[in-house]
Amino acid sequence: MKVLACYSIKGGVGKTASAVNLAYWAAKSGYRTLLLDLDSQGASSFYFRVKSPVKKNWGKRLLKAYGEVLKQVKESDYKNLDVVPAHLSFRNFDILLDEIGKRKNRLSQALKGLKKEYDLIILDCPPTISRLAENIFNASDIVLVPVIPTTLSERTFEQLLKFFKQQDYSRKKLLPFFTMADGRKQLHRETATAMRKRYKYFLKHAIPYSTDVEKMGKYRAPIDIFARGRLANKSYFALWKEIESKLEG
Repeated sequence: MKVLACYSIKGGVGKTASAVNLAYWAAKSGYRTLLLDLDSQGASSFYFRVKSPVKKNWGKRLLKAYGEVLKQVKESDYKNLDVVPAHLSFRNFDILLDEIGKRKNRLSQALKGLKKEYDLIILDCPPTISRLAENIFNASDIVLVPVIPTTLSERTFEQLLKFFKQQDYSRKKLLPFFTMADGRKQLHRETATAMRKRYKYFLKHAIPYSTDVEKMGKYRAPIDIFARGRLANKSYFALWKEIESKLEG
């Protein structure tokens, strides 16, 4: 079982759209896939049409044992793809981690028991550096980082690299890729070129700026369901194949 986190310090960079579409393509490729929505806003849960659990302290239960995770697994409309929906209590993860103890490994311990059930777990993560983020980094085999090719997004990526170095996390876990890339904009072209030269490990495939990504909220579905022949959909499929080669490598 592999764990893939879609993570960014910065919000609004296409993190959830990427988690949803990559989970869809992984499942369609035959991977028994679980998407775990760790963001209390619950956007990926919304896209997959699953409701939050009614239990008040679900966040605390999730961090205690994998059996609790299994209790909240919901089937999606797609073969091989299950979802653990977000819950409002997830906004208090840092407090919960303080209460439970062994803070950096709680998520990893909760997920270990799922290895017989799933080939791939995808984490849709909130945009923050916190104790939850530390748990995510420890639990993940790959931390997929969406980056808009702008100066501000470049800066936040540099902050993440600095944090990884300070906390002695392996940089090799990080797989950055460009999202919302607009080839018509000179700034996007120049920034993408400069960052690829500086960071050789950027993934080859990028996700273009597209209204089809925005329409995911309207259709509550991955792009392949309503815009199969469009560039954004083809780009996510190509990105998935590149990531798959890393997972299997």
